[in-house]
Amino acid sequence: MKVSDFVVDYLIQMGITDVFGYPGGMVTHLMDSLGKREDKIRTHITYHEQAAAFAACGYAQASDKTGVAFATSGPGATNLITGIGNAYFDSIPTVFITGQVNTYESKGTSAIRQNGFQETNIVPMVTEITKAAFYVKSADEICGIIYEAFRIAMEDRKGPVLVDIPMNIFRADIEVTEEIAGTDKKKEEREAAASRFGKCLADVLKISKRPCLVLGNGLKIDHQVNNIRGILRSCPLPVVSSMLAVDVIPEGHGLEGTYYGFIGAYGNRTANFVVAKSDLLICLGTRLDVRQVGGQRDRFAPNAKIIRIDIDEAELANPIREDEVSFCLPLKLAVPVLRRALADCEAYDTWLSVCKKIKKQIKYTDEKEPNRFINEISRHTPDGYSIVADVGQHMIWVAQSFRMKPDQRVYFSGGMGSMGYALPAAIGIYYATGKPVICFAGDGGLQMNIQELQFLARERIPVKIIILNNAALGMIRHFQEMYFEEKYYYTVKDRGYTTPDFIRIAEAYGIKGKRLHEMEEIRMMELAGEGPEVFEIALKGDTYVFPKLEFGKPNQDQEPLLDRELYNYLMEL
Repeated sequence: MKVSDFVVDYLIQMGITDVFGYPGGMVTHLMDSLGKREDKIRTHITYHEQAAAFAACGYAQASDKTGVAFATSGPGATNLITGIGNAYFDSIPTVFITGQVNTYESKGTSAIRQNGFQETNIVPMVTEITKAAFYVKSADEICGIIYEAFRIAMEDRKGPVLVDIPMNIFRADIEVTEEIAGTDKKKEEREAAASRFGKCLADVLKISKRPCLVLGNGLKIDHQVNNIRGILRSCPLPVVSSMLAVDVIPEGHGLEGTYYGFIGAYGNRTANFVVAKSDLLICLGTRLDVRQVGGQRDRFAPNAKIIRIDIDEAELANPIREDEVSFCLPLKLAVPVLRRALADCEAYDTWLSVCKKIKKQIKYTDEKEPNRFINEISRHTPDGYSIVADVGQHMIWVAQSFRMKPDQRVYFSGGMGSMGYALPAAIGIYYATGKPVICFAGDGGLQMNIQELQFLARERIPVKIIILNNAALGMIRHFQEMYFEEKYYYTVKDRGYTTPDFIRIAEAYGIKGKRLHEMEEIRMMELAGEGPEVFEIALKGDTYVFPKLEFGKPNQDQEPLLDRELYNYLMEL
C-alpha cells in the first residue's frame, strides 16, 4: 500500500469524517489519496493554513474525535503553528500532518540554511507546543508513528501531535503492520488516587459548612458534563466555573439557583464573592491560572481548604497554596467519587441563602449595552446551536451574558487567546455537529481570517457571524486609557487603526449582510435561516469590559468598585 493511502485509511478507521488543510507540493500524494476516498472522509480546503488548524481544533472540541489538519512544507507548516499552540494550551486532541521535502533533498545536519525548496525543519519549532512531534525518516516507520501520534493526542491530558512526512515517503509502498494494543500502565495508580480522593472528601465534607465546586473545561474534555449536572440535581451546592466552562450549567436544567457564574479577573462579581466566602473549594479540571485566581495567589479563597483534581501532574505542581490537596486523576474517575461523597451530605440551605443574598445585592452586568445585546441574542438563538467567540472584549461579553440553553455549547480560544480563531473554528464545529453555529467576532479579530468568508460562500454552511464593531481594538484601548494616559496609539481611528465596511465585504463574497444599531433591530434578528449570514452591530462610543480586576487586588474587589458599605456587608455575611 502507498503510504499516503495508508494514512487516509487509518483516519477512516479512527472514525474521522472530516479533515482540513491547504494544498501544496509536498502533500499532493496525501491530497490524491484523500480525493479517492471522498465517499468515506471529507476534505475541506480553507484559504489559509492557520484557518485549517483552527477548524481542526473546532472539529475536535465539538466531537469525540481527533481533529486533523494538513499543510505543505515551509510556509504551509509554519502557518499552522498558532493553531497548534491553541490546541496545546486548551488540551484539544489534534494531529497535524505536514509535508516535507524529499529525504534526498534535505540539508540534514549540514550547516547550510536550506537545501530543498521550501525546506523548513518544523519539528523543533513546535516541540514546545506539542505533546510529540515526529519526522518520518523512512517508510518503514510510518505505521508505528501514525499509530503513536493518534494514541498520544487522545491519552491523558489531550493535545496536538505533529507528523512531518517527506514527499518521497508519502509515495513509497509499504507492508502495513498491525497496531499493537496499548496498556493503561497508570490504571492501578489512578484507582488508588481515586480511593484517596474519596477518603479526603469524606473527611472534609464532615466539617465544611460552605463548600463550593469550581468547574473547569476538563469536564467537557472528559465528557462529564451530564454526570456533574446529575450530581447537582440530587445535592445542590454553590457552583462557579472557569470561563471556558460557562456552558456546563446552562439555563433550563433547574440548576440556575446554584450556579453563580465564572470566576476571575473579568468574572462575575457574585462568583468571586462566593469563592471568597467559601470554606472548601473542590476544583475539577481547571488550571486556576492567574486570570482566575488573581496576581496574589494567597488572596484567592483565603478561608477555604482547596482540593484540586487534574489529569496533568505539572499543573498540580503549581499550587495556589502550600496546604492544598491535589489528586492526579481523570475526571471520569473523580466525578463518581464526588457523587458518592455528596450523597451522604446534609443540605447546604443556610450557605445557599448567603449566596443568594450576595447575588441579589449585586447589579448584573446585562445593564451595559453590549451585554444587553448579547443577552438578547441568546434569547432567540435556537437550542442545539453552537456558539463560538473570538478574542477581545466581545469574548468576555459572551461569557458574561449569553444565557446557555441545555443543548448549547460555547467555544473559546482560552490559553492561546488567539484573534482569528472563531470563524475557522466555527467551520470545524459545524462539520462535527451538523448544526448551525453562531460566531461572535470583533472588528479586529474577524480580519485575521476574513478570507474564510469565501469558504462559507463556497459551501453555503449555516454559520451566522455577529460582528460587534466598536471601530477599535477595544481591550488594548482600555489598557491605554488606564495605564498610558489615554494615548491610543495604533488602536483607534486616526491613530493607525481603521475598520472596513463589513457588509459590503460580505456581499462581495456573496453572503447576505445586515447592519444593526438599536436593541429593537436586534430583537428582530432571524438566526434560523439557511446558509451563512453576517450581522454587524455598530457599538456607540468607547466600550469597556466590566467588572474588571486591578492587578494585586482580591478577585471580589473588581472595578468599578462597589460602595464600601455594601462591600463590607457582603464580606461579613
